[in-house]
Amino acid sequence: MKWLVLIHVLSAIIGVGPTFFGHVFFRKKQTVGDFKQSLKLSKMLEFFPKIGGSIAVLSGIALVIWSSWSFTEFWILGSILLYIGIQVVVIGFVAPITKELVHWVKEDNTLSDYEPLPSEQSATLSKANRYYYIASCMGTLLFILMILKPIL
Repeated sequence: MKWLVLIHVLSAIIGVGPTFFGHVFFRKKQTVGDFKQSLKLSKMLEFFPKIGGSIAVLSGIALVIWSSWSFTEFWILGSILLYIGIQVVVIGFVAPITKELVHWVKEDNTLSDYEPLPSEQSATLSKANRYYYIASCMGTLLFILMILKPIL
């Protein structure tokens, strides 16, 4: 059981952790070149939530099944809902914005890498950053619930 807990905790950190990097990648006042690099790094980090998040969900289900816990406990139900919420925010809101920005980067070759982002793209970037703040807050609450295991 200790190994399963270890696997669950590590995979949760690996799965949710990249969400906290969104603020770095989608920060304001980037140059076009900085933003292109941010998009590349962001794309590379997408792998970790897919694998780590999947393992965290499966190991979490196994932990509940093989322990005295119940899916109706507040901290477990809250953790599941927060995890789903993070997925909705990142996949449902941030991903389309990122796709729009990637399209812009590929299509617009008129700007030098040393120029600041145009105001339209900067505003779009700020919108994505706000969603990352929501996801980060949810991720923090998720870890708090899993560590403290509060009971109502």
